[in-house]
Amino acid sequence: MRGDLPGAAAENHLPDDRAAARRPSWPRRCSGVLLGCATALIGLAYFFVTGIALGPFLLWPRTRPDALGILSGGAHRLAALERVRRSVFFGDLFPEQYETTDGKTLRFLLARCCTGLLCSVVIGLLGFGTVLAALLLGAAIRGTPAWTEFLTQVLLGGVLLFLDVQGLASLADLEARLARECFGPSERELLQRRIDELATSRAAVVRAVDSERRRIERDLHDGVQQRLVALAMLLGRARRSRERDPRQADALLDQAHRESREVLTELREVAWRVYPSALDSVGLEEALGGVAARCAIPLRTEFAVTGPLPQPVSTAAYFVVSEAVTNAAKHSGATAVSVRVARLGPVLAVRIQDDGKGGADPAGTGLTGLLSRVAALDGLLHVDSPLGGPTTVTAELPCA
Repeated sequence: MRGDLPGAAAENHLPDDRAAARRPSWPRRCSGVLLGCATALIGLAYFFVTGIALGPFLLWPRTRPDALGILSGGAHRLAALERVRRSVFFGDLFPEQYETTDGKTLRFLLARCCTGLLCSVVIGLLGFGTVLAALLLGAAIRGTPAWTEFLTQVLLGGVLLFLDVQGLASLADLEARLARECFGPSERELLQRRIDELATSRAAVVRAVDSERRRIERDLHDGVQQRLVALAMLLGRARRSRERDPRQADALLDQAHRESREVLTELREVAWRVYPSALDSVGLEEALGGVAARCAIPLRTEFAVTGPLPQPVSTAAYFVVSEAVTNAAKHSGATAVSVRVARLGPVLAVRIQDDGKGGADPAGTGLTGLLSRVAALDGLLHVDSPLGGPTTVTAELPCA
């Protein structure tokens, strides 16, 4: 069982340090820009030749779908070439399983041809300006132009050079954005995916809360309430036996006293399952110590977290550990459980492993509730439980 962090579907969105580490050198990027000018001419020639050949068929409604299919087939091949160029010369990463539609590919290729041609024009102007600068420098060495004319031409050339370089940078950014839009989820698709994830997460949280309420009601009804009824019956019997058999009354009172302590213990257990007050008073580490104290099998805990944690993260981590440990003690036949909680940068990693028989069902009520709780924080939950064991539950909770 695994949930993905929203927005992680587009592999070309990398952290700044990783993107800088894998960014190609400027000679390679310049070579990619020059090659892009050539591929833009190829794309323009493809649209020109194919448009002339398929023009009548594109205008006739009956043959239009087949003609569009032929046109889109070639466009997909040219777009694949552009994808390879972006990956090799610019180091871009794109999702492997993402499929673009015919219309999206055609729009990308048309826009790419326009940007490539504009880039060719800008590079041509840059080369022309370089030639003029060389001629001006030669004339200055020979002393032909006056110094006022020379300074004027240098100032004008500097401004044009600045505009030329800015134009190249803007066209490169536009081309990169077009590639991301075509070969990966667009911003609108990412936003829609995020909305769907939030809607699913909210519905899952509501279901988890309702399930938790039913479990609390069941614990109170089947546990605490039954014990309180038994305690009331013991006290009633003791009161009736007080005059005719004081020794029996004392024995019943002792039994009632033991029953009251057991009721308090069970009521405390229910309260801890609802929300452990130790999280607010002493923190997550001490709350996990309470889980170890109540565990029926040996539990080894390793806590490697420095600094405070956000309250929702601490709460989610506690319930992940508590539920996983409870499942291991009740259902797995394990003889030992280990828990490790560590903060790895902006993520709190929680790992619970037991030596039981394995075969845990990720679709079970408890684990499904944990998944909903973790997903509400944009976290990940993974359950690895092969038959024969061991069972490992891993949660990653963003702390930012």
